[in-house]
Amino acid sequence: MSLSKHLPIFFFLLITLLSALAHAARFNVRNNCPFTVWAAAVPSGGKQLNSGESWPLDDNAGTKGARTWAQTKCNFDGSGRFKCQTGDYGGLLHCKAYGAPPNTLAEFALNQDQNLDYFDISLVDGFNVPMEFSPTSGGCTKGIRCTADINRQCPAKLKVQGGCNNPCTRFKTNEYCCYSGSCGPTIYSKFFKDRCPSAYSYPKDDATSLFTCNGGTNYKVVFCP
Repeated sequence: MSLSKHLPIFFFLLITLLSALAHAARFNVRNNCPFTVWAAAVPSGGKQLNSGESWPLDDNAGTKGARTWAQTKCNFDGSGRFKCQTGDYGGLLHCKAYGAPPNTLAEFALNQDQNLDYFDISLVDGFNVPMEFSPTSGGCTKGIRCTADINRQCPAKLKVQGGCNNPCTRFKTNEYCCYSGSCGPTIYSKFFKDRCPSAYSYPKDDATSLFTCNGGTNYKVVFCP
């Protein structure tokens, strides 16, 4: 077998790998809340963060449908099962899928059309902790913050222990969930939008809530900034 026959394939794979690594993004997840949170990330897993602690995550180029959130008031019961008041994912710390509402979400897709990263803070699944999601490199400077006291101000019909629910979870109708793909702002989405103008307040809120940076940018996600 001639090695020279396989060199072009080897170099192609090496260049592909190096390109992917060059455009991977580093996310620094930090807990500034005065209480412990259990940070969750899809596809990266989860980690307990005491107040002031950080968790560095690396996500590959091409990652999409990704999100990071805080699980709050978590504990282990007598049988060792893990359970959180908000953001819980089936009693598991290392999440493989999305957590239960309400949870404030940092969402992103990396190196998509025209090699752009897309990122947002979403309140479509409700709110549990204030959040900042901002770029930290690459000359991209537009960050997103949602720091309003939404839990305290939450409408009575959306209020739950530890957070403020989204109307889709509460009412389960097309008006709030966009099951048919068509829906508009509501009195409840306006509640969230008035307090966090740069965050998604309902599923079709792209125009004022979806942001981009060049691929290869690094980011920070801060709970209670």
